[in-house]
Amino acid sequence: MTDTTQHPGPDDSERETAAPTDTPEQTDTPDEGAQTGADAAAVEPAAAEVADVLESVESTEAPAAEAPVAQEAPVAEEAPVAEEAPVAEEAPVAGEAPVEETTEAPAETPVEEGPSAEEEAPSPAAVAVPKPSAIPTPAALARTAPHPVAPVAPAVPETDHSASAAFGRVDENGTVFVRTPEGEREVGSYPGATDAEAITYFARKYDELFASAVLLEQRLALPEVPSKDVADGLKTLAAQVKDAAVVGDLDALAAKLDEIQSGIASKRTVEQQHRAEARAAATAEREAIVAEAESIAGQPESKIQWKTSGARMRELLDEWKAHQRSATRLDRETESNLWTRFSAARNGFDKARRTHFAGLDAAHGEAKATKERLVAEAERLASSTDWAATAGAFKRLMDEWRRAGRASRADDDRLWSRFKAAQDSFFAAKDEVVAAEEEEFKGNLAVKEALLVEAEAILPVTDLEKAKAQLRAIQDKWDAAGKVPRADMERVEKAMRRVEQTVRDAEDRKWKSSNPEVAARARAMVDQLERAVADLQDDLAKAEASGSASKVKKAREALEARQVWLDQARAGVAEFGG
Repeated sequence: MTDTTQHPGPDDSERETAAPTDTPEQTDTPDEGAQTGADAAAVEPAAAEVADVLESVESTEAPAAEAPVAQEAPVAEEAPVAEEAPVAEEAPVAGEAPVEETTEAPAETPVEEGPSAEEEAPSPAAVAVPKPSAIPTPAALARTAPHPVAPVAPAVPETDHSASAAFGRVDENGTVFVRTPEGEREVGSYPGATDAEAITYFARKYDELFASAVLLEQRLALPEVPSKDVADGLKTLAAQVKDAAVVGDLDALAAKLDEIQSGIASKRTVEQQHRAEARAAATAEREAIVAEAESIAGQPESKIQWKTSGARMRELLDEWKAHQRSATRLDRETESNLWTRFSAARNGFDKARRTHFAGLDAAHGEAKATKERLVAEAERLASSTDWAATAGAFKRLMDEWRRAGRASRADDDRLWSRFKAAQDSFFAAKDEVVAAEEEEFKGNLAVKEALLVEAEAILPVTDLEKAKAQLRAIQDKWDAAGKVPRADMERVEKAMRRVEQTVRDAEDRKWKSSNPEVAARARAMVDQLERAVADLQDDLAKAEASGSASKVKKAREALEARQVWLDQARAGVAEFGG
């Protein structure tokens, strides 16, 4: 949070602001309108003179490139560059201590504030670093200035570091200490600066570390940031915090780092759980791929659709490779076991496919040889004029063709074309002959239809001998008439057979009636039934005489049954003329 309270102090246009690093770098940041042209002209020669005076001191101090700004080494061995070394300030001229900024800002982390002037300034690595000897001290500028510079209100401070500065102290030698629960600890010194500026410098370094911790904590809360990245950042930050020369609440900073460490542990647990779930899902998907491959390979060979199954096996292999390229990896043992099963299924399927097609090629070869033989015989028979026998031969060849099985598609199509051409050639010639015969047979049909009219006039048969003589004459004419068209052949033949069957039935009946043996058996049956009826009549008379109703009823029923049989037997004897 930026402190907006105006405090009297050195003019921003007459001081060089140092970057917050262990080797402070500085750049001119003039405040527009903060200094008149006369004041600037007065400061420039003074700064040049002070630079000449300090050059002699530089040879006894550490080189500028190696001189730390604030460290725990003795102040005499340091060559620090002041963070905000005042060019000309009111306090040294008047012999008074510089006015400290007393307005306290809320103890908030700089990360949550808006961009400050320090954040907008170039990074420390990008700012040119002058030698420490070229930095004028306030006292030197005061002695060489031609006249006092009018005090100007400072710019608004970028960040209030007073909360962190409260943990620091500067002794009479200018050494800065930080207060900790274990006691005070020496931090370093800031030569050429006031006590407040020195403490603020080290407090700002603390706030920067704390802001880095807060930023790391915010990254920890982002789901897309892995815990490893945060852990690496925490490791780097912890290395910076260790033995850091800063002023501030070190316990709070340590507690913040502990919170981040705990958060990393929790996030690792969540990540491990997510990885375990993803691994379980990936394992299930791989298991499904393997199971489908095993199902395809385990089909009965007679039911496998090789083209479809082979394409599906290739798709499963592509799916397996896609899973291997995905972010989720399986453990080595699980993946090895699944791959072993998947590879075994693929190899088994490929072996079965090769065996199947090898056998199929052999069967195709045998079928091809058989069909080539059938085609050669069919082509030989194609020119035959023995219509009935050759038609039967072609039927036999067709049956053998069906039993021969399938050759390859190309061979089957080629051989079938030759076989069918030979077959069609024979039957086309036969059909031409049959068509010519059909025209000739139409006259025969008219003759046979007239004979049918004469034959049907014989029925019903009243005079068997006359009917037989008429039928024989008609049959002779029928045979002499010749063949009829194929379409009418069955109709006229059935009609003639019906007449012939009627005459034969009449003849059979006459023969049966005149058979002596049959007549004798019929007469014997009648005599036997007559004797039985006479005996039953006697039994009925006795039953009536006895007065038993049941006996009467039984005797009468037996007599009636025998009487019916006797009547039927007498009717049969009558047919024979007995």
